[in-house]
Amino acid sequence: MPKEIFGADYVFLKKKEWLRFTELDDLVEGFVKLGVRKVRLTGGEPLLRPGLAKYIHGLKYLHQIEDVALTTNALRLAEKVGELKEAGLDRVTVSLDALDPEIAGRMNGRGIAPKSVLAGIEAAQKEGFHVKVNMVVERGVNDCEILPMARYFKELGVTLRFIEFMDVGNHNAWAMERVVSGREILEQVQSKFEVEPVDLTSNTEVAKRYRYTDGSGEFGLITSVTQPFCGGCSRARISADGKLYTCLFASQGLDLKTFMRAKGYHKSKLFDLLAEHWGQRKDRYSELRTEQSEPREKVEMSYIGG
Repeated sequence: MPKEIFGADYVFLKKKEWLRFTELDDLVEGFVKLGVRKVRLTGGEPLLRPGLAKYIHGLKYLHQIEDVALTTNALRLAEKVGELKEAGLDRVTVSLDALDPEIAGRMNGRGIAPKSVLAGIEAAQKEGFHVKVNMVVERGVNDCEILPMARYFKELGVTLRFIEFMDVGNHNAWAMERVVSGREILEQVQSKFEVEPVDLTSNTEVAKRYRYTDGSGEFGLITSVTQPFCGGCSRARISADGKLYTCLFASQGLDLKTFMRAKGYHKSKLFDLLAEHWGQRKDRYSELRTEQSEPREKVEMSYIGG
């Protein structure tokens, strides 16, 4: 998270403002009743949350969640990976935008070189995790890293997903000319490696998947700017302070924390609220992006993850 926003004077949420694990349990139970089978823990940085491994164990063995995934910056992953595996975590996704230390430090806004991130990826692989790496590609900033990243993670057997630079939040100075399209990225990768599509017709995955024909693995393209997939979106996001967002680009969220802490609360009422809210969703920001006449405020990525 960039230091010009989240510097020493930034006022972060106090612990009492977080959703309690018991409240998260009610939410998970409600979503399971509505058909949810996958849960992703993201951030901010989820490895900073005390009690995370115990909570993951509850997701797997109390709520019977089929697929529990974690998205992390991996700075603490190497030291935590053993307890995460023991808790039942299924998959790990790591955010990394460059191998070059200077570019990586500029992209993460903290001057942090990728050495510790790569160590976390290696540790996760040794524990038997299936690891994916997410790379946001921004023209003129890290697009020169497309091929180095592809080569490195191809040799490592790690799935790399290239993500088009999106106008998430309100502080990343997004402009369409800074977007490197999925088509351009694919052409770069094809210029050095033989690849073939895996399944481009699926509407259950956000990434268009390709594999290397030499059998060394695959990569993906997430093209929510140039080829939106709003119609197939099935994701709901809960922020740490208890707001439900049905779109990555939402301006407002449904305040679940206030609802759950109100007098007379019962979780049966929560289930009804979740079902009603989901049934009324009409989010299609990515499809409407080019029609927007004026920019609007959007929830920050640091609140709800990717």
